[in-house]
Amino acid sequence: MQQALIIRRLGLTEFQSTCQAMQRFNAERKPDTPDELWLTEHPPVYSLGLNRRQVRLPQRDDIPTVLTDRGGKITYHGPGQVIVYVLIDLARRHLNIRSLVNVLENTVIELLAEHGINATSRKDAPGVYVQITDTQTDAQEAKIASLGLRIKNDRCYHGLSLNVDMDLSPFEAIDPCGYANLKVTQTKDLGITASVQTIAEQLLQKLSANFKHRQQSAMTNETKKHD
Repeated sequence: MQQALIIRRLGLTEFQSTCQAMQRFNAERKPDTPDELWLTEHPPVYSLGLNRRQVRLPQRDDIPTVLTDRGGKITYHGPGQVIVYVLIDLARRHLNIRSLVNVLENTVIELLAEHGINATSRKDAPGVYVQITDTQTDAQEAKIASLGLRIKNDRCYHGLSLNVDMDLSPFEAIDPCGYANLKVTQTKDLGITASVQTIAEQLLQKLSANFKHRQQSAMTNETKKHD
């Protein structure tokens, strides 16, 4: 049986209150609670995940740093970055953490490919990466999308962020996701002219379709096992 997937378009939301809302949703959900995707953007904020060892904290006081319960280290959120929070029951969708990460990464990779951009993922560093060049250096890897997840009782919250058309300079004050000298880029700088709103809707559409396809494949495999 296909599981419902509710999409909520929240607009611009405060990071901390949104995290608290996700925690409440996850704690209160029942076995039959529909899964949800929350589309949002945040005002400028650094978020520091549960892996806080050897983290270079930003030396600036104009952007707050907020502790959060997702995995990973430190990253930056700001207007012009598309965020999709993924509140799903993993077991019900026949997913584990690795397959969930694959769905999220591959969705972004597919979206970028439709805009003519070749992107990849890395086993050692979750997220999506592209090759960039400038006049002073050879081609180098840059991160365009980040993942940060929390699993409780086989249910997930937090999600992914995709840089579209934002001020990237706050990333310079941190080691993004804990990696020193990691370059960060966005769709606008890759020549993609689609707006934040357009990219967001394309991402939601693809993510919904990929979750549906993943569940259908898992259900088909289960049926074959019992034939």
